[in-house]
Amino acid sequence: MNVGIVGLGLIGGSLGLDLLAQNEENYVWGISRNPETCKQAEAIAVANVASTDIEAIPDRILRQTDIVIICTPIAAILPTITNLAPKLPSNIIFTDVGSVKAAIVEPASKICQQFGQRFVGSHPMAGNTLQGILAAQRNLFQNRPCVVTPSDDIAAFEKVRSLWQLVGMNVYECSPEEHDRAVASISHLPVMISSSLIAACQREEDASILKLAQNLASSGFRDTSRVGGGNPELGRLMAEYNQSALLRSLHTYQKSLQSVIDLIENEKWEEIEAFLANTHRDRLFYVD
Repeated sequence: MNVGIVGLGLIGGSLGLDLLAQNEENYVWGISRNPETCKQAEAIAVANVASTDIEAIPDRILRQTDIVIICTPIAAILPTITNLAPKLPSNIIFTDVGSVKAAIVEPASKICQQFGQRFVGSHPMAGNTLQGILAAQRNLFQNRPCVVTPSDDIAAFEKVRSLWQLVGMNVYECSPEEHDRAVASISHLPVMISSSLIAACQREEDASILKLAQNLASSGFRDTSRVGGGNPELGRLMAEYNQSALLRSLHTYQKSLQSVIDLIENEKWEEIEAFLANTHRDRLFYVD
């Protein structure tokens, strides 16, 4: 498969590593705003060729490209497609890796249609708190879920599906709206809850107690606060581009938290234990 990767950070870099490592017939060209990133991408075999300018990629390579994957932050996806589409052949399929889909899929499809191209939305659910080309790693996507949104162009949909299956992902099909509601609950909501946990701990007014808490914090706090200590820009974009679904999840969580507060205030210890027994059971549906 011949692909272009725009944005050579953790996701784009890891995708390039896997594609080039698994089959010498695969070809990857990359685009990054940073010239040093382009050099590093070529040096560590993320891309066969990488540049800051699409026009520096030879025409013969662009003509042979199957898919262009936009691996930029959410806010840059549509501007990037707008910039690239006129410079690429009409047979190109675009996809993305954004964690929201409703705000991206329809406008991206309209942009691509102007140039006889196709767009299929993607969201590979893989990653960690690291950033940049040097965070790229092999097998990042192995056995992880990936959403691919439906398309009227079955061939384009299947091509994008095959890309993610090629790097070991379990592909699910759902509408952009269904994706955003599901991801709000299990990805975007935890970021806001985890961030709020950190902020709540920092509001301890007694400096000696705050310092003691910081010294005592161990694996439990590390696990529950991890996503709250992630990329601030990414968290803001989740809230901005998935506002409606995230607010829905936050209000649901707020009601659940208030129920716990009520149980504790009223000393309903058996009901607290029953609540925790239910969450102990239900967690298995999310984490195997």
